[in-house]
Amino acid sequence: MSINKVILVGHVGKDPVVRYFDKGVAKASFPLATSESYNNQQGETITSTEWHNIVLWRSLAEVAEKTVKKGTQVYIVGKIKSRSYVDKDGVNKYITEILADTMMVLEKKQSPAGYQAESAVSENIVNEPPAEGAQGNDNSFPDQNADDLPF
Repeated sequence: MSINKVILVGHVGKDPVVRYFDKGVAKASFPLATSESYNNQQGETITSTEWHNIVLWRSLAEVAEKTVKKGTQVYIVGKIKSRSYVDKDGVNKYITEILADTMMVLEKKQSPAGYQAESAVSENIVNEPPAEGAQGNDNSFPDQNADDLPF
């Protein structure tokens, strides 16, 4: 058995680029920054940022088109996909992407007391069903949901 599952919470680096294909199938992509901080031996705070290429399809892409903008904090669940392509100059390029199947937009809401409280916007939670004929769907455990796994 193998598992390819990624969970990220970060800030969107650019507005999503959304394209529509045959039969109205939507694809959205955007960079996502995740950061972590630590104190070095001199007591200085060091922040390290990783950038992830996020790809969303179908209804998930349509939700992102309407709700996600640069700076938005999002929760993403998906899997890592690597692919290669040849650019316009004939050079082989390699890219690693996060193919998201769940997205939740996190936003800061103004509370009555005047301070910022972070909360999830439940109407922006979207779980994308697997595409018909999608590879990698092992249905040998039909009663086991992948989200029920302890890792």
